[in-house]
Amino acid sequence: MATRSRDAESSTPPGTALGTSGGVSRARRLARLLDDLIRIPGTNIGIGLDPILGLIPGVGDMIGGLMSSYILMVAAQEGVPASVLTRMLGNIALDSLVGVVPVLGDLFDVGMKSNRRNVDLLERYLASPSRTKAASRGVVALVILAAILLVVGVIAAGVWVVRLLGRLTG
Repeated sequence: MATRSRDAESSTPPGTALGTSGGVSRARRLARLLDDLIRIPGTNIGIGLDPILGLIPGVGDMIGGLMSSYILMVAAQEGVPASVLTRMLGNIALDSLVGVVPVLGDLFDVGMKSNRRNVDLLERYLASPSRTKAASRGVVALVILAAILLVVGVIAAGVWVVRLLGRLTG
């Protein structure tokens, strides 16, 4: 009785290319539905369900974010590394957080197209894994650095305001 290794069981089935699973094509269709369903006449701008759902107060952006997470799930099933998944999650989080702002958030949704960005990241990874992984690590590192600098800046501004108030009152 022959036993198969764990790698053999999880590898792509013979005769199929990596990334040609039904999940990847469904992710592409979902991204189109959410980001580019209808073209604005006379422009190259597409609008999908994501900004339309965002118009529903309270739950619209949450529904859009949940729908976007399907693309993230497909990427994880395709074996996309954590650095690329983190970058994809950042796109979803940014879209969802800015989307909370009435009207401005919906306009941001039209321009951001986080779902299309995430499918592009998935397809780039499947086509060139090492290059996309390295680029995503760089983006994640820059985002972490920016967050650290923002926290340091907020603390420094707070200290400066407290000192200024101390001089004015004392």
